[in-house]
Amino acid sequence: MKKKLFTLLLASAMTLSLAACGGTNGQVGGSSNSSANGSNSANQPSAGSNGGSGQSYTIGICQLAPHPALDAATQGFKDTLTEKLGDRVKFSEGNAGGEANNCIPIVDGFLSENVDLILANATSPLQTAASATSEIPILGTSVTDYATALGIDSWTGTVGGNISGTSDLAPLDQQAEMLRELFPDAKNVGLLYCSGEPNSVYQVEVISQALTGMGYTCTNFAFTDVNDIASVTQSACDSSDVIYIPTDNTAANNTEAIANVVLPAGVPVIAGEQGICSGCGVASLSISYYEIGQMAGEMAYDILVNGADISTMAVQTAPTVTKVFNEANCKALNITPPEGYTAISTES
Repeated sequence: MKKKLFTLLLASAMTLSLAACGGTNGQVGGSSNSSANGSNSANQPSAGSNGGSGQSYTIGICQLAPHPALDAATQGFKDTLTEKLGDRVKFSEGNAGGEANNCIPIVDGFLSENVDLILANATSPLQTAASATSEIPILGTSVTDYATALGIDSWTGTVGGNISGTSDLAPLDQQAEMLRELFPDAKNVGLLYCSGEPNSVYQVEVISQALTGMGYTCTNFAFTDVNDIASVTQSACDSSDVIYIPTDNTAANNTEAIANVVLPAGVPVIAGEQGICSGCGVASLSISYYEIGQMAGEMAYDILVNGADISTMAVQTAPTVTKVFNEANCKALNITPPEGYTAISTES
């Protein structure tokens, strides 16, 4: 009788032990989508963690539009985290196709998946993600000015809360100097941009002050969407010796339409970023979008694995800028850049 009772007790103990092991394996070795347990707390590392515990992470990436610059930022971000985490990181990606409203269902999907972190690639995804959650860490990239995008009055370089990231802004004072270097005899500068993009409005305001201080007369030419971009560009050509286009997503997606106006009109365009310059410009002060994506990836790793406090992380900018020129457009407009400019491919 005692032997039978001992056997039953031993079997029960083994069953409990297996159940406990099964529960542990289910948590660590299961899907990296943390929505299975209704909380992402299981994937949040403690401060000072070195990632050795083998956590897996799901990261949501919302990109505003398919565009070489934004694509490069996303790729730099993914490459950095994949190199550091291998198959411990999974990406849930959504592209809004250039429509800001499409960011809403993409970000809502990330919340349903209970992702561990969101990468917001461009201003509209950042604004959408910021409105959707104050808990999940959000990193922006390809965002020109965080204060303008998020309505921050007193900018100190840090957003605070659950948001930080990297900026794609090349120094505007240096862009103004470049315009003067290339076109010292110009008098009228047309500022061409989309009025619906807060970051573009900010850039135009800042560079207009710089150019006005240099003696140029600046006039704003704002289009509302793709439907009036050609007509507004024509108006800018009619009144300007040179056109400046800031880092503007709508312009970036419609450089062919702009080129079809400015090149026949013989009016050169200074662009705020290399992608726009490649399509319709003659020169730009360029950053590497892949590099700022990599920087965002490093920040994500620090948050997820090392337990860094995102609320104290300053927004970072590209460490280097390069003067570049569009060789084909310069030839078409009989422009010879001075020493120190690097040619870019029109397909970049």
